[in-house]
Amino acid sequence: MKLTRIRRRETPETIIPLIDVVFFLLVFFMLIGRMDTTAPFEVTPAVAATGQDMPGGGITLSIGAQGILALDGQIGDAERIMAGIAAKMAENPATLVRVNAHKDVMLEHVLPLVARIEAAGARDIVVVVTPPPP
Repeated sequence: MKLTRIRRRETPETIIPLIDVVFFLLVFFMLIGRMDTTAPFEVTPAVAATGQDMPGGGITLSIGAQGILALDGQIGDAERIMAGIAAKMAENPATLVRVNAHKDVMLEHVLPLVARIEAAGARDIVVVVTPPPP
């Protein structure tokens, strides 16, 4: 009688280390990514002489160089933007409002918007600026 050994299957390569790498990459990109909404057009903020880090959260009003307005990435006219801000203030009066104006926008166009935002009930309004070069 001839006995033969049963061949064992080769163990397949495990993909567990690959899954670990994918999760590390996911966590890495979540930590370095910005979670704020961005303007649908180019906005280069003014350069600050002094200042503090910008707080997170809230809503963002973007003002383009040509006077284009956007609220949280959605372009609209001044009345529609102010209605959106008023609705957010009605939901939560402590909502932070960020004003992200292009550096070439005249201040006389920005200040009336800030006054209207205050009239809508905003407690905190932050103007976004670029930190000075080192």
